[in-house]
Formats: sequence, C-alpha cells, structure tokens
Amino acid sequence: MLIREGDSVIAGTIYEKLENSKKLIYNTQLFVTVDIKPYFEDPQHVRLKIIVKERWYVFPVPQFQFVDRNLNEWLNEYGGDLERVIYGMKFVHYNLSGRKDQLRLFLLNGYSRNFSASYNAPYSNPSLTEGFSVAASFTQNREISYGVSKENKLKQFSNGTFVRDVFSVEGNYQIRRGFYNRTVIMLRYVYQHVTDSVILKYNPNYFGTDNSSTSDFPEIAYSFSHIDVDNVAYPLNGRIKSINLLKRGLELSGGNNMLQLEGSYAGFAEPFQNWYFSGMVNGMIKLPLRQSYLNQRALGYGNYTMRGLEYYVVDGVMASLAKGTIRRKLLSFSIPFPFKIKSIPNLPFTFFGKTYADLGYCFNKQEFATNLNNRLLYSGGIGMDVLMLYDINARLEFSFNQLGEKGLFLHVRSGF
Repeated sequence: MLIREGDSVIAGTIYEKLENSKKLIYNTQLFVTVDIKPYFEDPQHVRLKIIVKERWYVFPVPQFQFVDRNLNEWLNEYGGDLERVIYGMKFVHYNLSGRKDQLRLFLLNGYSRNFSASYNAPYSNPSLTEGFSVAASFTQNREISYGVSKENKLKQFSNGTFVRDVFSVEGNYQIRRGFYNRTVIMLRYVYQHVTDSVILKYNPNYFGTDNSSTSDFPEIAYSFSHIDVDNVAYPLNGRIKSINLLKRGLELSGGNNMLQLEGSYAGFAEPFQNWYFSGMVNGMIKLPLRQSYLNQRALGYGNYTMRGLEYYVVDGVMASLAKGTIRRKLLSFSIPFPFKIKSIPNLPFTFFGKTYADLGYCFNKQEFATNLNNRLLYSGGIGMDVLMLYDINARLEFSFNQLGEKGLFLHVRSGF
C-alpha cells in the first residue's frame, strides 16, 4: 500500500492514494476483489478497513495443449488432429507460504513430453524487497521446426519417434525497489540434442555448427521492468516499460553464442468514459548479425505476434513491432457460480468491442531472407474481448493483412 499506519497525508490526496493502493493490492493477483473504506474518527485521524476476497490458490489442472503455435494453426493447418496434442497434469500452488511464493509441477505426455518443477519466492526477505526462483525441466519432442520456407511457413521434421531432447536448469535473483520497479538477474544452463538427420540433411545451421547434433550453453540475462497499470492481466490505464539483455554462450560468435538487446513500452489511457486506447512498441537486435537457426526467432513468437499474420513466422536478427488498439466497454455483469464455493460466489463477464492496427519489420541476412523479411508489414481488424474470472481473457478477432488475406481468429489467455 501507499499508506502505512502513522503516516501524515494531505487530505486532498487521500482518496487518490487509496485508489492506487487498491490497484497495487489487486495486481498481486492474490485476490478476486479488493476494497478500502476510510472512516474519519476526527478531523486529524482516519481509520482504514481493507476488505479482500482471496483467490483459490491450489490448482491441480488437467492439461490439453496444442503442439502448434496457436489454436488457429492447429485447426486450419492440421485439421484439429488429436494426435498433435499434449495431455497431462499441471499442479500449481500460487501462495504456498503466504508471500505469493509459487510451486509449479508439470507432468505432460503425448505428442511432446515435459517434466518440470519450479519454485518462485518473490518476497523472500523480511522487507519484501528481494526474491529468488529455481527451476528444472526435461522436454522431448516428436516434431521440431528446422527452418522457414520462402512463404514464411515452418518446415517441420518428424520420424515417428522423439527427435529432440532438451534439459535446462535455472535460477534467478529478483529485486523490488518501490512499488512499480522490478529487476531480475537470471542464470541458466541448457542442453539440447536432435536427431542427426536434422543437421546432416535439412539444416546444418540449426545449432550454428556443422555436423554436431548436440549443443549445450549457459545463459545470463538481466531484465528491468516498470509496471504501473490498473490491472496487470488486462490493462486499461497506466504504462509498462521494460529492458532486457540476454547473453547466450561464452564466446562472441559461432554456434549458439548471441547477445540480445530488447526494449518495450506500452501505454494505456481512457480519453472518454468507457473508451480506452492502448499503444505498444517492441524492438530487439541480436548480435552478431549471423545467427544459428535457433537464435533467429522473431515475428510470430511470444510478444512479437501480429494480429492477422498468425499463420506466418518471420525469422530475423532485428525486429520491431507497433500495435494500436481502441476499445469500447460494451457490457459488464455477473452470474451466480453453479457450485457453492466460498472464494467464487459469482462469475464476472466484461465485454469490449475493439478495432486495431499493427506494424512490423524484421531484418535478416539475405541468405536466410524470406518473402516477409526486410519489408514493412501491416495488418488490422475488428474484434471483441471477453474478460472473465481470474483474468481469463478470450479474444475473437476478424483480421486482414497486406497479403490480401482475412480471417477469424480466436485467442484465449488463461488467468491460471
């Protein structure tokens, strides 16, 4: 909170501080609802009553995942093939000791296997300003991408057995200074092995070294983020800034050695009641400019996905992305939860209509260039977002792109 017991506060600022304190408490993602009620005992003293409803922290959740990058690719490129899924169990405790420390266990099988465990304690010291995490993971894949076609589609390799093994172990140290700033320093070791055919027959630049089907390397990363938004899972007001540095490998070039620099900024505002605007820019560069295939992922992955180009990937060593969205809040209501659970009395729904436009650019050396490299890309569309319990966000979007293509896309982001 921005106010502590015994603080002296200018009367005209107390309600703003209370509203911002509610935002900070909610953004811990430990509570479903937060309310702060002030009671003035006399002209100089105010008593605060903080009312929270805790989330359900323990989730043994059955898993059903797609091997492909998104639901649209699974349905349209592979016809919803049920053999291309991953199933199993995910166990998560989001508040193991009461300081938002999270324990995660993954036991997944199917088209890929993943056995992993992690523990994250962001507030591990008495003043709640430092933390740490540790994790280990073992993954096996029956199918891997070994390149990108001229038409910007992934080239896949499979032979009926597991063709890639990946083992990783990592730890990080976290620093919290103030309410909005976070710094994370991470160390990781990664070991990868692929079937010899991937290197000898399809892509000798897969690991950046000829004839070797094995690669292992350390990674060290530094990240700084400033997050000051009303809802960290679905921001409507505020801003987010981040800087990330990653050094992969111990050498300056060759193999999987890489230095990646990345920065992003996102701003959110409500210029008119129930009307919301957001703008975001991302940029990254990977040095040196000639990289192994594994180090060339850019547009089409993670935060670098353009709406309307979900079926394409654009590899490269420099990439930038800008997104603009205008939203209108249409409807908000709650319905009783069908089962009697104290922590979930109601199911909330909020609907937003929106229109959007994206711009992207990805540079790669000419020997690796495809149709969408080294040119300005743009897309846009209209859609609807549905915000649900535990910040589950469903996005239904009708998008078009500069290739003259259009289509309906569904994205779901789980709040747990």
